[in-house]
Amino acid sequence: MANLLQKVLKVVADKFSTDASGMLIWTGVAGWGLSSLAQICGIAFNKKIPKEQKSFLIPQEIADAAVNVGSFFLITQSVKMSVSKLFQTGKFAPEAVRKYLQKNKDLYKDRIGKLDFSLDKVLKKNKDFPKDEYYACKNFYTTVATVGAGVLSSNIITPLIRNYSASKMQKTYLNKTNSPQAVKPYKPSSGMKI
Repeated sequence: MANLLQKVLKVVADKFSTDASGMLIWTGVAGWGLSSLAQICGIAFNKKIPKEQKSFLIPQEIADAAVNVGSFFLITQSVKMSVSKLFQTGKFAPEAVRKYLQKNKDLYKDRIGKLDFSLDKVLKKNKDFPKDEYYACKNFYTTVATVGAGVLSSNIITPLIRNYSASKMQKTYLNKTNSPQAVKPYKPSSGMKI
């Protein structure tokens, strides 16, 4: 069991040692997914919530989960890929990489900034490429951009999409039941008195 855990940790370390932003994205997705699952299970197993309420709340929570996970992943992954591409093409590069490219301008002058150019491939072919500086800089800026995209997604975009879809689902549900008064709003009981 210990060997299996060590192998898994080694794979994770190898995968994310030069891609901290990727680790943030996948842990964010896992966090959103698990919290959504806990919310759905909490509603499903709560005996104080009437079945009529559950028939609305559970699908709404599933839709919320899809919006939360989907928008977080799409936005953060898109930003990460865009910033990463700027580094791969040489549009953004640390000073050491710029000096390396300048020194080898006969090879790379016409290719820098083109979408088909990849500094990652140059890194694999050339041993004297300043890979530590390149990966450190690329990793730092993709991580900063991913964190910013995660904050934007989680706090602005996701709530807007979620509120819009929840209001649509509620209207559909109320039209389906043909009576807005048929479903009484759920009021959680509180053990504390203020």
